[in-house]
Amino acid sequence: MSIFSRLSDIINSNLSALLDKAENPEKMIRMMIQEMEETLVEVRSSTAKVIAEKKSVTRRIEQLQKQAGDWQHKAELAMSKDREDLAKAALLEKAAIQNTIDIMEEELNKLDQTVDKLGSEIEQLQAKLSDARSRQKTIVMRSNAAQSRVDVNRKLHDHSIDNAMNKFEYYEKKIDLMEGQVDSMNLQQRGLHDEFEELVNDDRIDQELQQLKEKFGKKD
Repeated sequence: MSIFSRLSDIINSNLSALLDKAENPEKMIRMMIQEMEETLVEVRSSTAKVIAEKKSVTRRIEQLQKQAGDWQHKAELAMSKDREDLAKAALLEKAAIQNTIDIMEEELNKLDQTVDKLGSEIEQLQAKLSDARSRQKTIVMRSNAAQSRVDVNRKLHDHSIDNAMNKFEYYEKKIDLMEGQVDSMNLQQRGLHDEFEELVNDDRIDQELQQLKEKFGKKD
């Protein structure tokens, strides 16, 4: 399988669907990450080669354009000297060079498209890789959490745990009883306090009522 075919398969793959089918999702996503990383290295290497080739073609085009300019000047010089035959020969050389330039510019355009496509695919692959790495952390955490639950459940069915829990319940009941006794004593004290408070309030009301009677000349 070529780099580009593998890259396309990875980019178009649905991670969720692949993980749903996997017997060991943690192992599956680890393998996917490794393949993505390897593919990313290869694609970046290929991109670097294309960019290098693009620079080489660009330099060659610049050289040919300079040569074409030279033949143009020679044609003009020949014509100024009434050497039409030399001027025509110079223009033919310029035309041949220009034809090569046109071909190379077309090649350069294709290289530009290839670089753009590779850049876009690298971005997509990096996004897939980030997603896979994020899911890898989540899967590992869930796997560890599930194992912890298994260990806890196993310990909960241990008789020593049951005995310890029975002791806890026994002491909790004793504490509930002690707290109930304290609450009962507090209620009794509070009831006595309320009765005295009521007597004080009644006495204050009687005094205020007597003052009103005296103010308005009322007699008992």
